[in-house]
Amino acid sequence: MKKKTPNPHQAIGIDIVEIKRLEKTSKRWGKAFLNKVYTARELRYAYSKRYPHQHLAARFAAKEAIFKALGEVEREFVGWKNIEILNDAYGKPEVHWHGQAERVRIKRKLKGAVVSLSHTENYAVANAMLVPTRQK
Repeated sequence: MKKKTPNPHQAIGIDIVEIKRLEKTSKRWGKAFLNKVYTARELRYAYSKRYPHQHLAARFAAKEAIFKALGEVEREFVGWKNIEILNDAYGKPEVHWHGQAERVRIKRKLKGAVVSLSHTENYAVANAMLVPTRQK
């Protein structure tokens, strides 16, 4: 029986973030750190919540999970803010691709990525799955 070659465009990634560590980093480096990693919309969303660092950590973990799924070669070129994690009208997280990330998505023939986020008082976790476009 011939082995089926896996789709090179399909991949998953996972990441976990310690919320207090992210909070310390954001306090130490302030807006310079926050504006390097998050879009204005991500920051608005997180700071509209009672515990914003939980939401920031979850988005950080989601971006890392996407980078892991893309692989190291692509990671250097994508950029933090070119992957944006927002919520749809029902609260489900969605990945928005911008700039170099969008170019990588098209080059890799990806429809997009699906992410799942979760957080507790101490940790935020996210997983991401790259979704290839349908090919015949």
